[in-house]
Amino acid sequence: MIATGLAAIALAVAAPGAGQAVSSAPLANTQLADPQAEAQAQDLMEELRCLTCQSQSIADSNAPMAGDMRHQVRSRIAAGESPEEVRAWLVERYGDYITYRPGIGSATWPLYALPILFLLIALVVLVRRLGRNGE
Repeated sequence: MIATGLAAIALAVAAPGAGQAVSSAPLANTQLADPQAEAQAQDLMEELRCLTCQSQSIADSNAPMAGDMRHQVRSRIAAGESPEEVRAWLVERYGDYITYRPGIGSATWPLYALPILFLLIALVVLVRRLGRNGE
């Protein structure tokens, strides 16, 4: 009985904030005063991948790294940088993987070229099959 009571007290003391990620970045969870700048920041944060979670945007993630990245996005936009400049800085720092919309480059061109190639192959196969059925 005493052990159960001590365990309950220990859980009550340890539980607040136990599962919550706390970021030391002040702008991680604070919106910018300028609504237009905040909208730009929010749009950009939806397009950036959390490097810790990998399946969430930094806008949706509670990971400390995502909080730090949200802070960076908001502080750079508040300082007057455009969303594209912020995106370019993050891509330079973390690579194309950081963005859900990678640009065409030496490493990413297959992402754009292969679907077109597959469609052309499917079209050729379809034309040949239809041509055989007509004979």
